[in-house]
Amino acid sequence: MRVRYVMGTLALASVVLLSAIGGARAADKWSVLGKQTLKSTETTAEIKGAKGLFKEDIKATKLSVEGADVEIQKVVLHWNNRPDETVTTVGVIKAGGQSNPKDAPGRESTLKAVTVQYKILNNAPTATVTLWGLD
Repeated sequence: MRVRYVMGTLALASVVLLSAIGGARAADKWSVLGKQTLKSTETTAEIKGAKGLFKEDIKATKLSVEGADVEIQKVVLHWNNRPDETVTTVGVIKAGGQSNPKDAPGRESTLKAVTVQYKILNNAPTATVTLWGLD
């Protein structure tokens, strides 16, 4: 009888713990940190936050592109109180697509700006890049 009681209590505790973890993950959501229009006559763009900083304590970032296919050659993440991070593995983002998320240094960090080196493909004149942050 005791074994059943202990096993039942352990199973109930496991369910409660797993639902709490799942609820915390559900609270995480992607939000727009900034947008920038890319022009085919230029090769770099900088996305800055209001007052020099984006939303505090983001866990990850990603880029999405609208309007044209864009080859992202380099992304430099300018962190607040952390060294800058350079990402060169983004590649081509199709119109309507997005890059893989990049985790923030540490558990959470604050961005000052993001510099994107790019090339718009298929002779399109412009595209829009959106910077997303995971809260």
